[in-house]
Amino acid sequence: MLVRHTATLAALLLLGAAPLAQAADKPTDPQIAHIAYTAGVLDVEAAKQALETSKNKEVLDFANDMVRDHEAVNVQALDLVKKLKVTPEDNATSKALTKAAAEERAKLATLKGAAFDKAYVDNEVAYHKQVNGALETLLIPSASNAELKSLLETGLKIFQGHEQHAEHVAGMLK
Repeated sequence: MLVRHTATLAALLLLGAAPLAQAADKPTDPQIAHIAYTAGVLDVEAAKQALETSKNKEVLDFANDMVRDHEAVNVQALDLVKKLKVTPEDNATSKALTKAAAEERAKLATLKGAAFDKAYVDNEVAYHKQVNGALETLLIPSASNAELKSLLETGLKIFQGHEQHAEHVAGMLK
């Protein structure tokens, strides 16, 4: 239940419904860059926790994929912001995502074995659903720079694959 609550909170924050953000305001390109980069960093941190904790081959393979793919996309994002001379702008959404992820990592730290694996993978399914939804409905449509929009669209395709992979692993853990 906490996993779903955290994912729901993240979704609301990503969609701009947080009390700290005005729902009518669309994020700027520097804010979008920060939100997208932060979401990637947070998923890498979660994957590294899984790599340290899990003994399940499927979970470990999935976590390794998360580290590889999210780090690669974040390198591309950093290269793009340097090229465009844009400074990513911290914002309420990025801060709230970071706080929710820290709470989730703390919860996961109390779990071991199959309980950890299930909670981690369930959270990954929910997290990717929410991030993909935010990319589709808010971040991509709000991006004004064509190169940023293209990078977000590429990221969305990769992350949709992550969501499917997480759902597959979740099904194997039942």
